[in-house]
Amino acid sequence: MPMPSMLKTRDWSTATRSALRATEIVTRLAQLEGWTLRGDGDKVAIEKTYRFANYFETMAFVNAVAFVAHGQDHHPELLVKYDHCVVALNTHDVHGISETDFDCAARFDALLV
Repeated sequence: MPMPSMLKTRDWSTATRSALRATEIVTRLAQLEGWTLRGDGDKVAIEKTYRFANYFETMAFVNAVAFVAHGQDHHPELLVKYDHCVVALNTHDVHGISETDFDCAARFDALLV
């Protein structure tokens, strides 16, 4: 199966990032299953809770997220518990949510397909 265009390799380390407008964020959130908006101002983020059967599965997911995030030059906030991991994404240097956040969200979701 070919990789969806939104998951093709992209070098975010050299990309100019900008904050998305509220309408763009809402539109993009509707395209991602389970992601929600949290916070406001500089603390706004998109967030999703991933659930697992045990700590080992949770940690395997966390390590995969770290690998993907490093490759994307983007670093999510992770809250790791025994059977779940909460992932929050925002782009600190634009003080909001950028295209990079949605790209990473889709990549993290694809880890479980």
